[in-house]
Amino acid sequence: MTHTLPPLTHRIHTDLSQLKDSYTVDLVVIGSGGAGFSAALNAAIDGARVLLVERMAHVGGTTALSAATTWVPGTRRGLEVNPDDTPERVATFLNLAVGERSDAKLRQAFIDHGPHAIAKLEAHSALQFQVRMLHPDYLSELEGSVLRGRAIEPQPFDGKLLGPNLPLVRPPIPEFTVLGGMMVDRDDIFHLLRLTETWKSLRYSVRILVRHFLDKLLHPRSTRLVMGNAMIARMLYSYIQRQGLLVTNTEVTQLLQAEDSVQGVVLQQTWPDGSVTKRTVHSKGGVVMASGGFNRHPTRRSEMLPGAKEAWCPAGPGHTGSAQDLALQAGGHLGTGGLSHAFWAPVSTRQRADGSLAAFPHFVMDRGKPGMITVDSQGQRYLNESTSYHLFGIAMQAHHATTPSVPSWLVCDAGALKRYGIGMVRPGGKGLAPFLADGYLKQGRTLSELAQQLQVPAEKLQATVTRFNAFADKGVDEDFQRGTTDYQRANGDATWHGPNPCLGALREGPFYAVALYPGDIGAATGLVTDGDARVLNAQGQVIDGLYAVGNDMHSIMGGVYPAPGITIGPGVTFGYLAAQHAVARAGLQAT
Repeated sequence: MTHTLPPLTHRIHTDLSQLKDSYTVDLVVIGSGGAGFSAALNAAIDGARVLLVERMAHVGGTTALSAATTWVPGTRRGLEVNPDDTPERVATFLNLAVGERSDAKLRQAFIDHGPHAIAKLEAHSALQFQVRMLHPDYLSELEGSVLRGRAIEPQPFDGKLLGPNLPLVRPPIPEFTVLGGMMVDRDDIFHLLRLTETWKSLRYSVRILVRHFLDKLLHPRSTRLVMGNAMIARMLYSYIQRQGLLVTNTEVTQLLQAEDSVQGVVLQQTWPDGSVTKRTVHSKGGVVMASGGFNRHPTRRSEMLPGAKEAWCPAGPGHTGSAQDLALQAGGHLGTGGLSHAFWAPVSTRQRADGSLAAFPHFVMDRGKPGMITVDSQGQRYLNESTSYHLFGIAMQAHHATTPSVPSWLVCDAGALKRYGIGMVRPGGKGLAPFLADGYLKQGRTLSELAQQLQVPAEKLQATVTRFNAFADKGVDEDFQRGTTDYQRANGDATWHGPNPCLGALREGPFYAVALYPGDIGAATGLVTDGDARVLNAQGQVIDGLYAVGNDMHSIMGGVYPAPGITIGPGVTFGYLAAQHAVARAGLQAT
């Protein structure tokens, strides 16, 4: 669907009271992230009457907060930039990366059906993707990895097309925006940092800046949507076009089971005045669980992620696991054998003006760049700073068992801070005062002075930097092999004058540091399913009418993070498969 899209003029009703009690639909989907929207939208494309249930006021979940990179090998757009990729090569890569940590049959189902899932959405909805010429698999040292073509991302979207429905889309993380709410992707950042250097960047930057300031005058929020906001907005747009039903601020309190199958839900919506609306909804095709996983569950979190504070989690706020509890009560069970129960990223935290706490993920913009190192409480390096954010988070926790490293310190010199920024501090080296005042950013005129600020041994920090600087000058990290894989070098600085794009000495004072914590960005452990995303009981039998996708489903990656977008890609794919099976179960014909 690439033709011009007409703007929506009516607002979709989101009140539970719009439904009659004992209302019947073809499919109920619990959760409106990328996986839930995939299930709901695919079913709606097939002509099903779908009810999408979201417990928060906004739709989008963590997908809306993310870059929405979607790892689906073999798509049409992906093969345009990497025609040599094959399903066999993908399988080799995943078998080496994941091995016995997940069911190989489910991985194969993903490989087989992922391209069809993307093709169907692009053909029948507003969701359109683009692909970059360089977007490597994270474990690029493994056989079967590629540098491009498997990771796709949503095209930017004009939020004005949603009309009165735009406020339904979960706003981005404020710290990922600039100038009071302007969303930026990697293209925008590239041009904004060079707007005084080339006419092309100046024209590009002026265009998006003028658009943003006009939005501030005319709309309640920015309407130029990119990344996760663009993905969710595009899916919401098409879902409304397909007459899909949506309720927000609504919880599932019960799964309706009869004759050994799930046949509907009991829903509850609580109003600000304390009044409650309840409805029973029957579903011919069943119920799809896509509620985001257990990350904010009151007890499961402490059991599965000991020592990791919820305040460090930058994922969506609705991932309480309450809907997942209902699936467990219905006979489902959680998977085992993964590398980790969650996916991780190092995060830094800072209190916002409204009193809330920002958890900022350090994905690729700072820690692996020249002039940056990470040290523990003893002022010593203990990991490869250019590794994937998931392995970085795991390494922090593993090292903490022997040497305190939560928090760790991301340390840089003045030149690196000016070039790349650090965490919530923007590139350019200006506007540091508020970050220094509240302690988010630590500063020392010398390394010894910075060590005092960090309460780490000054002589050890100095020795660490001296040793690292020697590595940087040679371009070889003899301790942790930083900058030795295609993935690591791609996230370095291609314009760096040194021999290794990931290594640069720390020599230019003052020196700076930000505290890092292990933040869980999504659940890897979830409900065990089959290749159609049907939930299985402990005996391996299908629970008829119950499906799980996204982070409610046990990850086919087995707690490994082999490539960018390995949560959203499988989420979209198994959302498609769940919808296809449920639509047939409801007596309809899938497209």
